Amino acid sequence: MLTRLLRPKSELFFTVLRVGAGLMFMCHGLQKLFGLLGGQSMAVGSKLWFGGIIELTTGLAMTFGFLTTYAALLAAAMMAVAYYTAHWKLAFGTGFFPIVNRGELAAVYLLLFLYIGARGAGPYSLDAKLARKPG
Repeated sequence: MLTRLLRPKSELFFTVLRVGAGLMFMCHGLQKLFGLLGGQSMAVGSKLWFGGIIELTTGLAMTFGFLTTYAALLAAAMMAVAYYTAHWKLAFGTGFFPIVNRGELAAVYLLLFLYIGARGAGPYSLDAKLARKPG
């Protein structure tokens, strides 16, 4: 019964998921690039600075649903690298599992962005609006 009630709203719920994830990912970029939201700006040209650019631009793209598949897959790849380099590799002695090496956020973002990339932006997005544009 609950499924019948919620299923007609699934596109709206997916949009909320995509926009929310995009906004949260953008916040990480704002921290690294500008020191906002309790963050510390990274040195221009550093790996973390480039990571901030990816977080800001892909988060913005996913928020608006623009080139969503590309943005989400780039963000997922970045999270895979972040997990490997900042959690598994540095904490190699503590193990692979996210709960042990404190990599839960990177792992969840990775999985979420893979899903968004595979699913696309959905009907409430710039991608959908541009696809419907005549001409």
